[in-house]
Amino acid sequence: MQSQQAKGVVAGLLATTAVLTVLGIPAADANPGPMLASPPANAADALAQYRQVADQAEKLNEQKLKAQEDLDAKQAELNKASADLRTADQRGRTALADKGRLQTDVDQLTDESFISGAQFAKLSALLTGKSAQEFLDRSSALDVLANNKNKTMQAYRDTADAATAAEQQAADAKSRAQAASDAAATLLNDLNNRSRDLQKQLSDLDAVRNQMTTAQKTVLHSTGAAAPNVPAATTAAQKAVNAALSRLGDPYVWGATGPNSFDCSGLTQWAYGQAGISIPRVSQDQQQAGVAVPLSQIQPGDLLFEGSPAYHVVMYLGDNKIVHAPTDGDVVKIAALPNNIYNARRFAT
Repeated sequence: MQSQQAKGVVAGLLATTAVLTVLGIPAADANPGPMLASPPANAADALAQYRQVADQAEKLNEQKLKAQEDLDAKQAELNKASADLRTADQRGRTALADKGRLQTDVDQLTDESFISGAQFAKLSALLTGKSAQEFLDRSSALDVLANNKNKTMQAYRDTADAATAAEQQAADAKSRAQAASDAAATLLNDLNNRSRDLQKQLSDLDAVRNQMTTAQKTVLHSTGAAAPNVPAATTAAQKAVNAALSRLGDPYVWGATGPNSFDCSGLTQWAYGQAGISIPRVSQDQQQAGVAVPLSQIQPGDLLFEGSPAYHVVMYLGDNKIVHAPTDGDVVKIAALPNNIYNARRFAT
């Protein structure tokens, strides 16, 4: 993590040209291979310069990951709506086919002569029957016919209702599919823009890293101080802490989730996964999950976030120490508690 002084030097550095100017690197169109005009006086200055540019890259990386996650969610909505539309269309076709098969019977039952005849059928049976038993037999047959008529009419009404419902479901699914498709297109464009921005920032980061000496890179790859001997409050939290500490020295890789390389949120998600706890993938989502914890009450295993929305997440170890995957070119390490933590969340209670 960079110091407050280092952050002050680069406050507001968002444009690549401004970053390169501060670092003493000529613009890319002036020299095909940018070089530091005046190398940093010491390793601390070099690392501060490197992390200034790396911070911007990490923010873009988290934004890209979030955009990809949003796109995946919207694509899932589109797939669901499309499946619902196919199901509704099939139901509609089936209902219309059933309705068509029943139409002839319904037409016959609603024919005026059939209705008129049925109305006097029992009276006719009574008048022409030769015995009470014959009347009962004829009446029973007429009751069966009447019952069949009612069933036919009810079946027709049911198929008509099913066809109408299927049409409504299809219209709703089509509307949802269109909305999801439009949103996915917007998110895809946003993702592509963020990906381009990230690649440009990574090129700048490579330019800075190439100016560092071997000794300075050695400092960058250090795993930091020893872990404090502060036990976590729960078994699950301790397992997460132990898992994160077991990856000290593993390289930071953009978008990596382990087990041998990580980005910041990839490390915290992987560590809690080893404790049997599933947490979101992206730091912005991790920042909204779990249980909120006041910064004055943080415990080992709690996740701490820089920025809102978060662009970096670390795991607290106790004794003002954290473990994290800092940035590209760096490794999983133990560091001092950053002074720009925005909030904390607890996942093992």
